[in-house]
Amino acid sequence: MKWSKKLIHTLKEQPKNVENISHSLSIRAGLVRPLISGVYSYLPLGWRVISNIITIIKKEMNRIGGQELFLPALTPSELWEETGRWEEYGKEMFKLKDRRNRDMCLAPTHEEIMTEIARKEITSYKDLPQIWYQIQTKFRDEIRPRGGLFRLRQFIMKDSYSFDTNDEMFRKSYNLHREAYNNIFKRCGLDFITVKASSGLMGGSLSEEFMVFSESGEDVVVVCEKCGYKANREVAKAGESSKFKVQSSKDEPLTKVYTPVKGSVEEVSKFLKVPKTKLMKSLLYIIDEEPVFLLLDGEHELSDEKIRKLGTARAATPDEIKTIAGASPGYIGPVGLKTKVKKFADTFLKFQSGLITGANEDMYHFKGVNLERDLKIDEYVDLMLVNDGDKCENCGDSLKVKHTIEIGHIFNLGTKYSSSMGAFFLNKKGERRPIVMGSYGTSPERIMMSIIETHHDEDGIIWPLEIAPYKVLIIPLNIENPEVKNTAFTIWSDLNEKTETLIDDRNESVGVKFKDALLIGIPLQIIIGERSLKTGKVEIKSRDGKFSKVVKKEDASKEVIKIVNRE
Repeated sequence: MKWSKKLIHTLKEQPKNVENISHSLSIRAGLVRPLISGVYSYLPLGWRVISNIITIIKKEMNRIGGQELFLPALTPSELWEETGRWEEYGKEMFKLKDRRNRDMCLAPTHEEIMTEIARKEITSYKDLPQIWYQIQTKFRDEIRPRGGLFRLRQFIMKDSYSFDTNDEMFRKSYNLHREAYNNIFKRCGLDFITVKASSGLMGGSLSEEFMVFSESGEDVVVVCEKCGYKANREVAKAGESSKFKVQSSKDEPLTKVYTPVKGSVEEVSKFLKVPKTKLMKSLLYIIDEEPVFLLLDGEHELSDEKIRKLGTARAATPDEIKTIAGASPGYIGPVGLKTKVKKFADTFLKFQSGLITGANEDMYHFKGVNLERDLKIDEYVDLMLVNDGDKCENCGDSLKVKHTIEIGHIFNLGTKYSSSMGAFFLNKKGERRPIVMGSYGTSPERIMMSIIETHHDEDGIIWPLEIAPYKVLIIPLNIENPEVKNTAFTIWSDLNEKTETLIDDRNESVGVKFKDALLIGIPLQIIIGERSLKTGKVEIKSRDGKFSKVVKKEDASKEVIKIVNRE
């Protein structure tokens, strides 16, 4: 392809309102253009990258027996009502009505639609197992799209689903998908980890995420560099050795103290001149429509995912807090509370004493709280988000909290959707059983942006060979020189039949050509200049700077093909 005939418009300046390096480079290199918040148009270079990623995904999915479908993005409310997700999904679901006043939505995911096909097409155990996948546009009305192309309102998703007769068969399908995802991300040149995760609104139990380390990532994982423990921070657990020590003698009396400051951990610990670990956070939640105190130490935060396991939960409103506890947020606690409220304490608090918590009176706190003496805890449960430096539950070494980008998620749906939607099969005994399902998602867009995040330098993108928009860029330094031009086009004509090759035939300065070449990041460059041609030579360079070779001009095509084919 000739650069002069392609829609490749690069930008010298940093775009406005970019949030990370991949966002900036994807716009500057002419891959995408923003339309509205959370919605982007793909230009030719960007779409070539996405198409190459999709090709890899399809090959790996087909390798494990996946069958490709293409399902509607426009879906009726009735299917979502069967599983309860019409309301559960909330405002993120794009809802609309057709001309007959029928409720419809633009699908944010396709579990219900896949299950609808399964319940009509699968009748017997002989029809199973099945693996179906699609690559489709999805829609979510994000309250604040962010991270460039990482969190969008319209996005491309590869979602696949396995259908099995039992858990043992499901495990085989799950492991096949894990293998496929490992191959996909390796072929895309990504250095990734797999961590324990939450299934969220999708439901199910067994759940793993594929993550790429990046400071701009919106996900957070916990890792132990000694033993290899890895988990999403929402579900990660710390070891027993992380528990803070007993704060004082168990005989310390319970006393009420005046605390004329804002009721935050920071302000109270500063006023009383005690460490944050001495404070006990007392947070009032409404769980399954009943008030519950959630208790944890002052240095940790609640995990939303761990709270979700307790039931349908939300934080109590200020008015509810005042009614139940008789004080404002920040001054409430479970000690001496007249209203009957359940108390769930984090396991880190077990056997602790000498703690400080709200006294259910504005500007007052209790000191010397002993959980065994002063409270009746209904249950000790894991509630907290792990902090950097907490101890590993496996080996006792210090845990690290790191930012990551999620590039894939695989999990067990069990019979959540098949049971609620009536997707049954007859087993060998003629008994009706719900189909055991799994769900597996990855995003070509997230893969592309993760590659940019982890494969760039100060000058631009450095594409891995297999997913690059072109494998080779021919750079004639002076296109007006007849010998330079003829050599460039001769090599281009030969290479273009064998691999994706772009020739920069623009009449631009050497500086402009080199800057653009570095910015768009094509892996291999053939540089043709007047000086080298005097000896009949051209230069072959890799974009990452690891390879440079001067060869005879007639050997250039052959040498490049060897590199492309990894010979």
